[in-house]
Amino acid sequence: MDETVAEYIRRTVVKIPRGEIKTVLQKWGFLSETQLQTINFNQIKENISQDVVQLCEENSADIKQAAVLDIIYNHIYPNKRVWSVYQMNKTGEETEFFDLTDFKKKFKRRLRSALKNVTINFRECEDNAIWIRIAWGTPYTKPNQYKTSYVVYHSQTPYVFISASVLKSNLPLLCQALVVASNYHDIREMELRSHSLNSLKDIVFKRYSQNFQTYYPRPLQERNVAPESADLRIIQENRNEKERIQRVNWEVFGDGPQPKLEFAQYKLETMFKSDPKMKVLDKKEPFRCLVKFSSPHLLESLKSLAPAGMADAPLSPLLTCIPQKARNYFKIREKKGLFPGSFVSP
Repeated sequence: MDETVAEYIRRTVVKIPRGEIKTVLQKWGFLSETQLQTINFNQIKENISQDVVQLCEENSADIKQAAVLDIIYNHIYPNKRVWSVYQMNKTGEETEFFDLTDFKKKFKRRLRSALKNVTINFRECEDNAIWIRIAWGTPYTKPNQYKTSYVVYHSQTPYVFISASVLKSNLPLLCQALVVASNYHDIREMELRSHSLNSLKDIVFKRYSQNFQTYYPRPLQERNVAPESADLRIIQENRNEKERIQRVNWEVFGDGPQPKLEFAQYKLETMFKSDPKMKVLDKKEPFRCLVKFSSPHLLESLKSLAPAGMADAPLSPLLTCIPQKARNYFKIREKKGLFPGSFVSP
């Protein structure tokens, strides 16, 4: 077995939590159950990895087998990567029968016609997804197995989830190969990016149902209240306000957990309004601004703003429509002169 293959297998095993190494290796299937029984999985991970490498030496493991182990690791722990969503489009409405063998052949041919030194591995997973692992090289260097791109493609949908390598210049080649292999016309990036692959799937596959804002608060009416009942009135109004916020929050976000998104970015345009005599703007051009949001769990953070008293309820549709807008690509019109804005990934 090549030394680079042995080192790659060792590093992959070390990344796995110790209590789950045996389960991952069983899923890999390259080592027999008899071989796995010879490994002491209670020792430190470095020693376990050395034992695994030794057994792989006996089985003459190659880079293909090492790549399969890496795919299994990334499939079990997809949150270790940052994923972006891409949508492919056809010129017509016709549907074609998907042939996995033909897809693999076209994908490899297209990618290798542009770059010879590239390693491509496929694996079908139980959730009907095709996982593709690409290790990139250059015209003069071998593929770097530590700088890989991952693609998750569901053949019955136009959506592709890509975790790109450090070499961003290879992304156009990857997109071209996907379009050709899947018989689509073009591909474009959607406005979704997250470590949580499952949350991205929930949004684009409409497994996440977000309520739409239907309730608008009414201003409190002033009433003449006797001084002795003022405290009771304040207590009751506070209670009513809390109930209103809970109800509005439910109408906007629903009662289920939110998909885990981490980044959002808006480009907005609005007309700058000022006294013509001030001559602030000589030309009638829109005022452009860029608004960025970042959080370990963006939608849950937005959901908690109103109950925490940090924002009025209901929140602006610019915030509450993020999953729906990213999925459907619709534009928003906001009051006070905001023009349709686009929502793009950072």
